Amino acid sequence: MKITRLVILFNYQKIIFGLIVSALLFGLSFWINSELIFLLFRIVSGLIILNIIASLIASYILYDHSDLYELNNLKGIIDWEKTENAILVHASFDPLSKRLEEKYPNLNLTVCDIYGNRHEHEKGIEISKKIFPPNPNEIKILPDKLPFENQSQDVILAVTALHEILEEEQRVLFFKEAKRILKDDGLIILSEQFRDVTNFIFFNIGAFHFLSQKQWKRAISKAGLKIVSNQKMTYFANMLIIK
Repeated sequence: MKITRLVILFNYQKIIFGLIVSALLFGLSFWINSELIFLLFRIVSGLIILNIIASLIASYILYDHSDLYELNNLKGIIDWEKTENAILVHASFDPLSKRLEEKYPNLNLTVCDIYGNRHEHEKGIEISKKIFPPNPNEIKILPDKLPFENQSQDVILAVTALHEILEEEQRVLFFKEAKRILKDDGLIILSEQFRDVTNFIFFNIGAFHFLSQKQWKRAISKAGLKIVSNQKMTYFANMLIIK
């Protein structure tokens, strides 16, 4: 429940606003003479509550009850024991690097925080960093200039982070840089929610925070890379394996 609690923390203002609007509509319905408007107010009020509950349930399934931060579904794809150099990219929220370092002490892992991402100045970020302290060796990166030598990395891992690269041109440049620093048999593991029907149903306008599958495919293709696998992790997120 750790990450779900953080989701509530980051979105508590929206949740409170939704509850207030729902309560107002429900209260106003008693003062409406029109049966149609009465039903409309009640239905909208109920839908707001249902959407809040659904989004929290979806967050729990995605963040705390899935393989998103466990990486068990990478068995047979990556042998971490034989991996020399790996990069973990995050956006001011890192629940994964400590676990990887403890589990694979011989892995040379470089933790990268995307500079200027939307989470940097959120009120809840300081609390999240107390729960998941930043890696002491992490570095800040710009998407269009990765500070690594050509063909030096085996794996680039990005879990719900790269959607914070807001401009498509910058996303393409990131993938071009990723291609430059990856070894010939290297992989990019990209886990993201898509802007799709399922996420719209459960997260409402929050789905606009993410990118469509088409946008990801376009940026990856423009960088001269290809998606070799597209795995559904839950109803709400996919894992793309890119070479």
